[in-house]
Amino acid sequence: MTGTLINAATIVAGTCIGMLVGKKYPEKMKETVMNGMGLVTSIIGISMALETENILYPLSGIALGAIIGEWLNIESWINKLGEALESRFGKQSQGLFAKGFVSATLLFCVGPMAIIGGIQDGLTGDFRTLAAKAAIDGFTSIAFASSLGLGVGFSALPVSLYQGAITLGAGFFDRVLTDQMVTEMTAAGGLLLFAIGLSLLEIKRMRVANLLPAIFLTPAICYLVQLIGSGAGF
Repeated sequence: MTGTLINAATIVAGTCIGMLVGKKYPEKMKETVMNGMGLVTSIIGISMALETENILYPLSGIALGAIIGEWLNIESWINKLGEALESRFGKQSQGLFAKGFVSATLLFCVGPMAIIGGIQDGLTGDFRTLAAKAAIDGFTSIAFASSLGLGVGFSALPVSLYQGAITLGAGFFDRVLTDQMVTEMTAAGGLLLFAIGLSLLEIKRMRVANLLPAIFLTPAICYLVQLIGSGAGF
């Protein structure tokens, strides 16, 4: 759990720095910073998505994930949590608290480093991957918090729960996940990051949280195809 704790700490620290710095910035500068973060997020998402070896895997995962996500209404639950925290800690934020919480939570959880690093930390105690992710998330938190405020820091809570669960279940994930499954899961995560980028740029507002099941469905589809192929002797 060491890597996850470091990650949570850098998110909180980055948020504190971002809020202090953000007070000195005019609104136009904050808007430009968010536009820049949206562009970077989109480019990272595209590069991850292009790693796919078979576009049908992330395509199927996204389609099924959207159906399940809309049925469960995941975005609504995350928004309600953000609004509840906002009513308690960010009453003067004018809705930015919830936006920062949701955007940062999705951004910090979607990438493959959380999964791969969590498995490494759980199996061997090697938290270098999560430490690298922590550094990236810390700097990202500074940029986000300068515009979106305190809600970014509270994303450390779901990030800790998510990565902590992966670390604790590392033995299971290591036995199940193949290289191809991780590759296609990364591609699906890249598509979600691209969607987050579009939302940050205010090009297209999407219920990205309702696509989160795709992260888990895509490798499951890979596994089923591999299982059927081996059974059929392909």
